[in-house]
Amino acid sequence: MLTMIFLFIIIIFNIRNFHELNRKKKVLKAKKLTTFNKKNLNNWMNLTKKERYDLSKQDSFKYMDRRKNLLNEIRKEYKKISKENSEKNIKKK
Repeated sequence: MLTMIFLFIIIIFNIRNFHELNRKKKVLKAKKLTTFNKKNLNNWMNLTKKERYDLSKQDSFKYMDRRKNLLNEIRKEYKKISKENSEKNIKKK
């Protein structure tokens, strides 16, 4: 009974490790194709339509995230400046 439990645990760990390795391979494959320029245009053209679509979709999400972060920074800075100006106006009066 104890050996069966031990074998079952070993099998579960091996399956989990196998899935983790497959995920890492997929991530590494995706990272290879993230930047394209004039020099590697042929690589871009060799991708399937779905892969090109997915990459452009990822790029647009990255752009939106950067834009949101920048807008949040600008809002914080504006609030800070507005608060300082209002405090200066109050002190002058």
